Amino acid sequence: GSADYSDGDIHKNDYKWMQFNLMGAFDELPGESSHDYLEMEFGGRSGIFDLYGYVDVFNLASDKGSDKVGDPKIFMKFAPRMSIDGLTGKDLSFGPVQELYVATLFEWDGTDYKTNPFSVNNQKVGIGSDVMVPWFGKVGVNLYGTYQGNQKDWNGFQISTNWFKPFYFFENGSFISYQGYIDYQFGMKEKYSSASNGGAMFNGIYWHSDRFAVGYGLKGYKDVYGIKDSDALKSTGFGHYVAVLE
Repeated sequence: GSADYSDGDIHKNDYKWMQFNLMGAFDELPGESSHDYLEMEFGGRSGIFDLYGYVDVFNLASDKGSDKVGDPKIFMKFAPRMSIDGLTGKDLSFGPVQELYVATLFEWDGTDYKTNPFSVNNQKVGIGSDVMVPWFGKVGVNLYGTYQGNQKDWNGFQISTNWFKPFYFFENGSFISYQGYIDYQFGMKEKYSSASNGGAMFNGIYWHSDRFAVGYGLKGYKDVYGIKDSDALKSTGFGHYVAVLE
């Protein structure tokens, strides 16, 4: 059912998790980049706060032939949400919507715009929710306004969904899941973006055991990050990922 905090116990649903993912990317867009990276992924719940995030470290062996040579070594996404239900002590669920949040999303690559013209420094804020969807179960749905920290300006909106659906179970307790996300940006300004809208969808099929997991991901892109697809910089198409998780 819904996340009912009317009894005053806001910590009753607390949990936390962390995992390390060794990733191989092939023809990642924009620009058809192939490379390896380590992803440290984490999340959980503490009282009225819900958190998801990851830190990627690229080109682990510092291979001179990697497509990531000379690029920022790190990318980080940090997505705290604050439960409006928990904050008010009221059950705000309705229909398939279980819980409402003030949703935020921070994206950083650790570089400075003075030294890297493509430096990533975005802050996004809006409204979030957990929605029960047939077959999928609980899906996070968030709508943000995008603030570009380097340009000190707002630039359009982003809608994001994410899901994790175990769908085949083995007798030994391991299972196969369909997991992924959609990030879609729209209403972007011409002075910052060559396309006003664009996004990506990740479709992962993973086998999970108690100790580790392996998976394959197909990622579809359309004018991703508001970059219009062109011969000079491909931003529409498909990329492939392989993952080993601990």
